Amino acid sequence: MKKIGIIANPASGKDIRRLVSHATVVDNNEKINIVKRIILASQGTGVEEIYIMPDTFLIGHKAIEDLTLSKELKVSVNILKMDVHGTLADTIRAAKLMEDIGVDVIVVLGGDGTLRAVAKGNSKVPIIGISTGTNNVYPKMIEGTVAGMAASVIAMNMCDKNNTCIKDKRIEIYKNSNLLDIALVDCVISRQTFVGSKAIWDEQDIVKVIVTNAHPAAIGFSTIVGVRKIITDADDFGASVNLNVGDDYYVAPIAAGTMKLIRIDEPEILKIGEGYKIEFNFNGVMALDGERELIFKSGEIYEVKITRNGPIRVDVMKTIESAQEIGFFKSK
Repeated sequence: MKKIGIIANPASGKDIRRLVSHATVVDNNEKINIVKRIILASQGTGVEEIYIMPDTFLIGHKAIEDLTLSKELKVSVNILKMDVHGTLADTIRAAKLMEDIGVDVIVVLGGDGTLRAVAKGNSKVPIIGISTGTNNVYPKMIEGTVAGMAASVIAMNMCDKNNTCIKDKRIEIYKNSNLLDIALVDCVISRQTFVGSKAIWDEQDIVKVIVTNAHPAAIGFSTIVGVRKIITDADDFGASVNLNVGDDYYVAPIAAGTMKLIRIDEPEILKIGEGYKIEFNFNGVMALDGERELIFKSGEIYEVKITRNGPIRVDVMKTIESAQEIGFFKSK
């Protein structure tokens, strides 16, 4: 049976960065509409069963109710049986359950933080990320219908996955040889000493930025590296830069509509699989994919490693093009 999973984060796009920048806001009613479009497109192209993460806003329940009332729902859609606490732990748990159930692909509505949580719960199932967060580098702006079609193509194995699915990089954070956490896009080291609202947004406190990928058109802190060096998902390395050092200033789009003049040094290339030690001489916090997670103290030593242990990401356009070439859309 061809199965897909849907994870819609009701909290995405609601952090402090939407208040201090001009970020797009995707409200939860629109997330319901996106979920409905994913369901309709995937059932219309062959998916037989769908699983949805429960959440505090009841996004999945409302999508099912609307499609049932309109008599458009033709396939089995199930809400995962799990406790809901309104935290990212819900997303991690849902991703793990979907992997255990054996879904063929997971469609995720959220930002970089949501996709990071999915990656922490699932390592085998391909994912499609739809951007509904604030600063998004990893998920893309994809129409729900298109995401549903791509999910169906993957579920039905109607494409060359070697060309349409990418095993992504990730940043791994170690202390005393123990893996503490991961990031998919960037690790930002700040002199701030508290977690607070989680989202990091003040560049004046940032000391170092470590990235897996970097591009000047990717809104967020990875652009601080991207304005000096472009790093693609195909490159077998990442990089780091130090802020407020050196003689050169660069303009970087660190948030939507927010251009900042930042002094940075030459990027240091971080090769895949090699460990890089950081010994701190100040107290601070590490923000992973935009969210403050790990508090550290002066004198502590951490190790950062970039690996290919990230999630399997679906290239939506290549997937649909591959399906078209082999006649996926031809009526039987």
